[in-house]
Amino acid sequence: MSLLRVGIIGCGGIANGKHLPALAQVKEVELVAFCDLISERAEEAKLHYGTLTAKTFTNYQDMLEEMTLDVVHVCTPNSTHAELSIAAMEADCHVMCEKPMAKTAAQARSMIEAATKTGKKLTIGYQNRFRKDSTYLYEICQEGELGDIYFAKAHAIRRRAVPTWGVFLDEEAQGGGPLIDIGTHALDLTLWMMDNYKPKYVVGKAYHKLAETEKAANAWGSWDPEKFTVEDSAFGFIMMENGATIFLESSWALNSLDVKEAKTTLHGTKGGADMNDGLTINGEDHSTLFEKKIELEPGGVDFYDGSGDKPEVLEAQSWIDAILNDTEPVVKPEQALVVTEILEAIYKASETNQPVFFD
Repeated sequence: MSLLRVGIIGCGGIANGKHLPALAQVKEVELVAFCDLISERAEEAKLHYGTLTAKTFTNYQDMLEEMTLDVVHVCTPNSTHAELSIAAMEADCHVMCEKPMAKTAAQARSMIEAATKTGKKLTIGYQNRFRKDSTYLYEICQEGELGDIYFAKAHAIRRRAVPTWGVFLDEEAQGGGPLIDIGTHALDLTLWMMDNYKPKYVVGKAYHKLAETEKAANAWGSWDPEKFTVEDSAFGFIMMENGATIFLESSWALNSLDVKEAKTTLHGTKGGADMNDGLTINGEDHSTLFEKKIELEPGGVDFYDGSGDKPEVLEAQSWIDAILNDTEPVVKPEQALVVTEILEAIYKASETNQPVFFD
C-alpha cells in the first residue's frame, strides 16, 4: 500500500508538540514537506520527522505547487487558518486544521464551501474528544443514559497560565485570548456530548483585568501588559433552540482555585456527569441516589500502569483512517463552525453589552 504524503504548514509549538509526533506513529503516512516562515524551524522539523527526500519551504504556495501531497496539516496562527486550508484543498489535499477552525465565522464558512467544492475532507484539531473519559462519556450520552441533557457547563479555567510566546497575546493574529484558545476545546466537548448544534442566542463578557498586572506570577514567566491585547478571561451563557443552556467559562489568569481545562459537566433528565476528579456519573436508581466513579485505566498490577495511545495519536490515526476508508472524520467541519460562531457571538455580546441572536 502506498503511503499518504503529508505536508505541514507551520512548524512551531503545536506542530512539534502534537501533530508531528502523532503523525510519526501513524504507519500509513510519510512526512515529506515542511513549511515555516522561519526556515530553521522547517529544517529542524524535517530532521526529526521527515523522510530522506523531504523538502522544506518558507512559502506555502511554493510547497503546494512543487509537491504532490495527499494531506496537509495547518498549524499556524488563527488568522491564517482559512487562507491556508482553502489553498491546500484547492491543491487537491485533505486538510486537518488546528483549532479553532478560524478567526471568524465567515472564514470558517468559506473553508466548508471550499471542502464542498473540491470534494476534499476537512477536519479540525479537537484532540480532547479522543481522551478516554471523553469517549466513554460520549458513548453513554449517545445511549441515552443521561436522558435529555438540558444544562451543561464548559470549563477552561487556568489560575495563572498565560502563554507568553508566539502570537497568543496578539488579538489581530489570534482573534482573542483564552476563550478562542482553550474555551474552544471545552465548548466543542460540551456540544459534542449534547449532540446539539443549534444555538438561539448568547450573552457574554470578556475581561481584561489581570492582564494589566506588572511582574505577575505565571507558569511561563511574567507577561508584558503592553503586549497583552486579548482578554484574560471570558464567560458566556448560551441558549439553544430546544431550550437547553450552556455556561462557558474560560481564563488564562483568574483568582480561582477551581482550575479545570477542557472539561464538561452535564445535567440530564436521567442522570448527570462531571470530569472534575476523573469521570463521575450520578443519578437515581430504585428511589436511591448514586454516584459512579468510572475507572478508565487498566492498572491492577504492581509496576504496571496499563497502556494506551495518547489522544493526539488516536486523533491522527482516526483522521488518516477516514481518508483511506472514505468516511467522515470524527470532528466534522460543520460542528467546528458552530463552535466558532458561538465564540464570535460571545465576543460581540461583550463589546455591545447586548445578547447576540442567531438566524
